[in-house]
Amino acid sequence: MSAVFLVSDTHFGHQNVCTLFKRQDGSPLRPFASAEEMDETMIQRWNDRVRPNDKVYHLGDVAMQRKHLSTLSRLNGDKILIKGNHDIFKLDEYKTHFRDIRAYHVMNGMILSHIPVHKSSISRFGCNIHGHTHASRVLDDMGNIDPNYFCVSVEQIDYTPILFEHVVKHIVEQGGQVGFRARNGNVD
Repeated sequence: MSAVFLVSDTHFGHQNVCTLFKRQDGSPLRPFASAEEMDETMIQRWNDRVRPNDKVYHLGDVAMQRKHLSTLSRLNGDKILIKGNHDIFKLDEYKTHFRDIRAYHVMNGMILSHIPVHKSSISRFGCNIHGHTHASRVLDDMGNIDPNYFCVSVEQIDYTPILFEHVVKHIVEQGGQVGFRARNGNVD
């Protein structure tokens, strides 16, 4: 039986994400000396975890330069792309590596997107699984991690695709809801 994995913000070939981008405490966003080291580490971790017949939802920001899209041919899995803000090339260039390309996807009553969905738009979904925020999490009005959001940017998941069932477990542990939310009977 095949497994389902999630990952986001690989930024294959992006040197600046290794050397210029910083966390809030001033430390490097990613612990790699170069984009080549980062790419090879992520490729190895991906292929150590994902089998060829497993499904992988990549929640955007695959590669910053067209030439690095070829990295995807080295990765195991039946890949589906949820486009991110840096996935700017023509769809045909992504179709070589992804079975399907989408703006978002709904799975088990949760919405998968690249950029976190606005609070007012996720009321019917149990949780928004997203990327884009890298090492940061979506916070609630009190400054705590909002349990309605779960980030699968590589910085959050040890630079390795994460099993969907593990994401579900983490959502429940942080107080989030899995599945569609009960509605008041109104139909949108």
